[in-house]
Amino acid sequence: MTDKSSLCDIGFIGLGVMGKNLALNLADNGYKIAAFDLDTEKVEAAIKQDELERKDQPQRIFPCTSYTELLSKLSSPHLVIISVPAGGPVDDVCHKLIDAGIQADDIIVDTGNSLWTDTVEREKRYEGKFLFFTTAVSGGEVGARFGASLMPSGDRYAWTRIAPMFKAIAAKVDPETGKPIERHEPGNPVLEGEPCATYIGEAGSGHYVKMVHNGIEYADMQLICEAYNIMRTGLSMTPVEIAKVFRDWNEGELNSYLIEISAEVLEQVDTETNQPLVDIILDKAGQKGTGLWTAVSSLQVGAPSPTITSAVYARALSTLKDDRVAASKILKGPDVSELGLSKDEVISQLHDALYCSKICAYAQGFQLMSMAAKEHGWNLDFAGIAKIWRAGCIIRAVFLQSITEAYEKDEELSNLLIDPFFADQIAKFQSNWRRTVANSSMMGIPIGAFSSALAYYDSYRSAVLPANLLQGQRDYFGAHTFARVDKASGKMYHVEWSSKERNITKIK
Repeated sequence: MTDKSSLCDIGFIGLGVMGKNLALNLADNGYKIAAFDLDTEKVEAAIKQDELERKDQPQRIFPCTSYTELLSKLSSPHLVIISVPAGGPVDDVCHKLIDAGIQADDIIVDTGNSLWTDTVEREKRYEGKFLFFTTAVSGGEVGARFGASLMPSGDRYAWTRIAPMFKAIAAKVDPETGKPIERHEPGNPVLEGEPCATYIGEAGSGHYVKMVHNGIEYADMQLICEAYNIMRTGLSMTPVEIAKVFRDWNEGELNSYLIEISAEVLEQVDTETNQPLVDIILDKAGQKGTGLWTAVSSLQVGAPSPTITSAVYARALSTLKDDRVAASKILKGPDVSELGLSKDEVISQLHDALYCSKICAYAQGFQLMSMAAKEHGWNLDFAGIAKIWRAGCIIRAVFLQSITEAYEKDEELSNLLIDPFFADQIAKFQSNWRRTVANSSMMGIPIGAFSSALAYYDSYRSAVLPANLLQGQRDYFGAHTFARVDKASGKMYHVEWSSKERNITKIK
């Protein structure tokens, strides 16, 4: 008979970088882990790190050599967390666990970057076999180890069972300031503060929210890169000088994880050449697909997200390195090499442009989630989502506290741009934003994210857009009909363009 006191609380499958760190985080918070990976070296590495970190404390992570052994080491009902690549590997693990004897009231939690539609299908596919649940994780390996932002979704009963452990391993924030409470000490987890983990909603909604988080992340990173390029190309500043600007900015409205790490990257020297590392890194950006998924979803839902989409295109353009090198010898830019502005003026303008553009990127992301929620029948808590992004995740930033407050004041807020605080912020800083876009364009410095954010803002604040002419064009060549401003809503009309009289006909 098995001694229940010797059983583990959680089974953990997949001990790559994220999986190993999540397992160690759970162990720090008092949970005993039964661990398995097809790569036995990864299991051994996790056990070795656990030995080093727990010192004289009892063993916390126990190796397993099969799925059957893993289940045998767990208390019942079983809880198994998987951290494997999205797609086929997730289903492979699920099928192996079914073969090993997992039961209908057991829970399997997918923590990978799965496409949200796959998650919806999996919950249906495995219904009755076990409870399939997902928890999207943001924060990279450090977040996984010491506190990540977690976006769980799926069966509500499953969430009630696993909520305590995920709130324990989540990042924490000061509830008053919204600032992260961080302590990167193995065996000494942060216990105080608000956890950055909240139930998102039905199956798929958590991974959708994480997908949009990553889309915003793409935009945020591209905006910072464009700011860097303006200073490097337009002002001939060194990487170290630009890092100093970023560190100054990080003391104010632009305080964020991405600004902080950008400064650190720019300060890094390549040990082989003794040159700034950023000058040695090849300018071809990679991507794993979540930004692309966000851009595609925005088009499918009809939620304008031009800054997010522009950031995805910027990465695609960067991969055309050979083409760009060849084109640089043929295509000419403007003759303007300077604008008669001081370095301080340009940097001040750039600060405001980055701040306003960042607001627009977040506004696009939240509006996309809002429109998707209506389409899919989700009841998303946007204040709650902003709260769990204040720490642990890649886009954590001080102004997420203001986003939280905006949605706490108005749960039905249609767009962050019309919140009084953000409307006032852009009114205050938009002049320098416009100058940055204009000046950069005059100098031929590419600013797709900055300019798309400004165009989005100007379009959103326009009571009338040239879509009236567009509808006229569509009706002319395709008889697509149009509505009239002077007639009842829902009534459609068509012009007989081929006739001399061009009569206007009411269609419905």
